[in-house]
Amino acid sequence: MSDKKKTGKYRDNLIARGEEARTVRKIVAIIIISLLLILVVGGISGYNYIKSGLQPVDPDNEQGVEVEIPLGSSSSTIASVLEENGIIKDSRIFRFYIKFKNESGFQAGEYTFTKSMTFDEIIESLKSGRIIKDPVYRITIPEGYTVEQIAEVYADTLPITKDEFLDKVNDMDYIEELMEEYPSILSEEILHEDIKTPLEGYLFAATYDIYEADPPVEVLITNMLDKTREVVYEYIDGINETEFSIHEAITMASLVEKEAVTEEQRKTIAGIFYNRMDEGMRLQTDPTVLYAIGTHKGKVLLSDLEIKSPYNTYVIDALPIGPISNFSQSALESTLYPEETDYLYFLHDDEGNIHYAETNDEHNENRRKYIQ
Repeated sequence: MSDKKKTGKYRDNLIARGEEARTVRKIVAIIIISLLLILVVGGISGYNYIKSGLQPVDPDNEQGVEVEIPLGSSSSTIASVLEENGIIKDSRIFRFYIKFKNESGFQAGEYTFTKSMTFDEIIESLKSGRIIKDPVYRITIPEGYTVEQIAEVYADTLPITKDEFLDKVNDMDYIEELMEEYPSILSEEILHEDIKTPLEGYLFAATYDIYEADPPVEVLITNMLDKTREVVYEYIDGINETEFSIHEAITMASLVEKEAVTEEQRKTIAGIFYNRMDEGMRLQTDPTVLYAIGTHKGKVLLSDLEIKSPYNTYVIDALPIGPISNFSQSALESTLYPEETDYLYFLHDDEGNIHYAETNDEHNENRRKYIQ
């Protein structure tokens, strides 16, 4: 090979190596810049995440949440319990915070926290063994109450009127918002044009602690819907084993609630309702007549039984179109797990006892014996 050719080849190799070096430098530069960007973005994201984790879960939410801290719980266990109950956003951040603040001496027990509480408020509560905020009101919604009766209970205690409560529960725009928030329990069935009040039956019977002096009606409603969702989903497997939708299961539970007082009575009457449906009989339960009429009466008259209404089980061949009141957990359980009997009839005497019968003749004999 000539010297000229050798020189040219050498020059080409130098150029190629230079280009490779520049390419490598570019790649290294890109990698370094990318790593720096990742570190910067990660640092900012981490800072924002920690900053957010130090803030209350929901500064405007004053709803009480009952939390039990087991005896002998470590700080890690306590942090996990608080996160599981939605009182803090991240248990790790809470653990780091109490280590940084050198906090200890947390006490086991039952607490009522709110999602608006700061870390310092939670820590103070855990150290003192008491809740930071006492409820302003404690209100009991009885079992078997209608929406109208519930409105009266709140109006008697809170700075709201009965009409304000009823206007809100019948506001269709608000109902649609609730359906989006509670899709697991509120279905299109509550929007049927013949339904008297969409949320009838869905406002759970329980005792509620209220932590605001002037609570919005929306807070009262969501408190009760939260409880309904909790109870319904405790029994969701049982509901799925029936042919009922959730709406129908709640409807049946409301009938059982209105016709019985004790758990034994509820299970027996629920069984009778199923027996009647299996026989193709109407349920013929007086509380549905009273609900259809819309007035409180001590006694149902024969003329009342003929009222044309999708709630009146003396004229329809199935369940009412919707619940006629709220329900207890016992009533829902009895609806799903009734007592199996051959009874088809029952009646209440003047002393509150219930008398059952397998045939219409036996039922009529009970009428003669116990109804004055």
